[in-house]
Amino acid sequence: MHVGARLRKRRQALSISQERLGAQLGLTFQQVQKYEKGVNRIGASRLYQIAQALDAPVQYFFEGAPTSEGEEEGAGAATMRFLGTVEGLQLNTAFQKIKHEQTRRKLLELVQTISDLETDELKA
Repeated sequence: MHVGARLRKRRQALSISQERLGAQLGLTFQQVQKYEKGVNRIGASRLYQIAQALDAPVQYFFEGAPTSEGEEEGAGAATMRFLGTVEGLQLNTAFQKIKHEQTRRKLLELVQTISDLETDELKA
């Protein structure tokens, strides 16, 4: 289910429909839908094809996967949860569209400053 959810997030981040991804893979959109919902398991060779179609490394689909104890592992788990939200997805998509490196850096500085101010307010 985790791999399917990551597949869906990546597909949506790239604004690719289930139909389009299915066509690239030689599948129906219903099969893509079943993969995303975790109804059908994704075999290793199919996951490799999906990773290529979505321009992502295979390990992307396992980032933040639950451990055997059910806990999320890795420092990026909170980031992945955020990117799974509507706001996270929108922010990530919009940020990637900014081509000017200096503009991206300045925007990042602005967000960090706002974050620091809010953190200071919470401490007070």
